[in-house]
Amino acid sequence: MRTALLTSTILATALLAHAAAAQTADAGREVEEVTVTAARTVLPANALPLTVEVIGAEDLKQQVTIGGSVVDAVAALTPSFSPTRQKLSGAGETLRGRSPLYAINGIPQSTPLRDGSRDGFTIDPFFVDRVELIFGSNALQGIGGTGGIVNQVTVGAPKEEGVSGRVLLQNLSDNGFHGDGSGYKAAGLLSWKEGAFDATAGAAYEKRGAYYDGKGRRVGFDAAQGETQDSDSWSLFGRFGYALSDTARADLILSRFQLAGDGDYVNVAGNRTTGVPSTARRGVQPGTPARGRTESASISYTDTDLAGGNLVTQAFWNRTKDLFGGDSGATFQDIRIAPLGTLLDQSENRSRKLGAKFSYERAVPGLDGLTATVGLDLLKDRTEQALVRTDRVWVPPTRYTSVAPFLQGNLALFDERLRLAGGLRHEKVQIKVDDFTTLAFYGSRAVAGGSPEFSDTLVNAGVIFEPTPGIRGYVSYAEGYTVPDVGRITRAININGVDIDDYLDISPIISNNREVGVELKRGPFDANATYFWSTSTKGQLLVLVGTVFEVQRQRVEIEGFEFNVTARTPIEGLTVQAGYADLKGRADSNADGRVDIDLDGANISPDRVVLAANYREGPWSGRLQLGKYLSRDFQGADPRNSFAGYTLVDATVRYEFERWGGLTLAVANLFDEYYIDYNTDTQQPTNNARFFSGRGRTFTLAWDYRF
Repeated sequence: MRTALLTSTILATALLAHAAAAQTADAGREVEEVTVTAARTVLPANALPLTVEVIGAEDLKQQVTIGGSVVDAVAALTPSFSPTRQKLSGAGETLRGRSPLYAINGIPQSTPLRDGSRDGFTIDPFFVDRVELIFGSNALQGIGGTGGIVNQVTVGAPKEEGVSGRVLLQNLSDNGFHGDGSGYKAAGLLSWKEGAFDATAGAAYEKRGAYYDGKGRRVGFDAAQGETQDSDSWSLFGRFGYALSDTARADLILSRFQLAGDGDYVNVAGNRTTGVPSTARRGVQPGTPARGRTESASISYTDTDLAGGNLVTQAFWNRTKDLFGGDSGATFQDIRIAPLGTLLDQSENRSRKLGAKFSYERAVPGLDGLTATVGLDLLKDRTEQALVRTDRVWVPPTRYTSVAPFLQGNLALFDERLRLAGGLRHEKVQIKVDDFTTLAFYGSRAVAGGSPEFSDTLVNAGVIFEPTPGIRGYVSYAEGYTVPDVGRITRAININGVDIDDYLDISPIISNNREVGVELKRGPFDANATYFWSTSTKGQLLVLVGTVFEVQRQRVEIEGFEFNVTARTPIEGLTVQAGYADLKGRADSNADGRVDIDLDGANISPDRVVLAANYREGPWSGRLQLGKYLSRDFQGADPRNSFAGYTLVDATVRYEFERWGGLTLAVANLFDEYYIDYNTDTQQPTNNARFFSGRGRTFTLAWDYRF
């Protein structure tokens, strides 16, 4: 089936290209040049050997109204992105089978030293202007990004003199209009510009109710990892800028986001044998409900015409505190503190980053068509995981220091019909871990700390061929770089005599991404098809050990195909879209250097088909979209973890008033489909407590106004 579908899609792409080339009326249509800041260059996206997508402000607002978050928006529009878990934790959510790096204005939000998986919820989407997606492993933004980059670009500086702003009010309800299933949101943003100075400040508050599935039952609660249902979130944002000249400016950007569970429900176990999912009842959760908090500050100086080139500098500070729910499981028990089975504890992941980025790009004098970029990235990250109720160390303070100079070049030949691109990035890394003792569950092992150093030169190269405007092909090779979840590895040491200085399991992960792509922007068509494959000789897999997921270092190989097309129809204002992703991932389970088992649902997403129709005419606009997740079996896994697949349909309609903003009605899961969440359906086949259904039909009514 995979081969037939792949062949059919390639043939469809070829037919589209032929049809577009034959349309002489539109053959000369200019291709819009989009600059992607996450790519660290001012060159347009079509000059780069990368698969790049930008979710613009209107599309982002539309998807956020349907799904509620930036993660939901990316998942709905990107076939190779995993189904979202609809939880606070994004563990297992992948892009092209690997973890993406989430960033805000280039500031990394991920915490790879001890991945708390809360990086998708670090800012309210009201303050995000667009989302830049770079697919595949690359080291453009430093550590992370083995699956790609999800860069959230916040609202820009005001363009007009005086006061401007916008407000948002919205209400949400489940299909049964239960009182506890409703939620609401209020947000506002105010900007002021006078001469060279501008300031923007805003606040957002959202109250979320309980979720109900397609059978009208409350969705179960993952109290340990954290929930978005039954929660409150607060977000503050500020941007202050000063134009030093026509080309140079300085900006200070501040943000704070917190999402906290209310703790009004407790989970009720389901029954996997009979297919009954977990649900929830009113009750008090043990301990403090899970929450996440992120604070961020950055200051930047840019000059688009410094000695004929473009200078970008940024210094940033980022701090996260992620509290997990109370747990009295075996992992936290210690007979020296309390009788076995009675000790309640909960952990908090604490991470702090300090970093700086510098890059300068310009055309090279005397070498026509050559653009070069030189830069330097500096990063310090300190992360720990503490058990807050008993003041114990679970993951010791771990410090990551990185110094990474880089050089990129882009050579345009034959009137930009051919481009050669490539570069080097040298990562010099030190990981420092203090002496510590593991928990009693792991044998109270004394572990000698250390400061191992790693040094790697990462390569990227590509060829872009654009024989005529609107038709582009490329081949590329890029290496990604990240660290494994050091915290999961060190906390699980259960043997004596371990010395961090020579403990190879914490060595960085280098993944490579090879890609062949074809893009078409001609006539009414905008299409792309990409085949990619990536490997990492010492990758990272999440494997369930007892009741806790731990890290295993194994060889990982991933390959896939992705296809997307948008077409304008003869009906004025109507466009249609289609997308498809086919992914296959394998791992080496016995350390013989050859992959022998499939990646499971915690590490790769199912294949997917996406269909949509968009309409925009006069004051009316709307969208109808379908996402079909295809069934999947996992070779080498328990057959009970097979995935049956499901289909979800969403719709939204909007009316724009002449003077008083716009009114939007969005319906998620339009046909009230009942389904089991992919993440829990494909893991832990005997865990009845963690067997979650997905959200049923949900209505959102929103009013927004700009002034």
